[in-house]
Amino acid sequence: MTEKKTNKLKKKPESEFKEVYKAWGSVEAEVIKSFLQSHGIPCLLKGLVVQSVHPFTMDGLGEIKILVPEKDHEEAEKLLHSRQEE
Repeated sequence: MTEKKTNKLKKKPESEFKEVYKAWGSVEAEVIKSFLQSHGIPCLLKGLVVQSVHPFTMDGLGEIKILVPEKDHEEAEKLLHSRQEE
């Protein structure tokens, strides 16, 4: 395998995504994710703890980062900002 192909394989999918929001639990994260997806913006959820195993928030353990593609980040921020104003 060539070096160029190897580098592509090592690249994490999250590297093309950018954090747009931090939620403090799976319910809030799913609501934000659904909201953004309803506007055509794909999302990834990333957290330190599997929420179904340990459904609590303490010292940042319940923090879930919502990631969107870099190209959609600005639009996602605008949508979330307009949602908060309502």
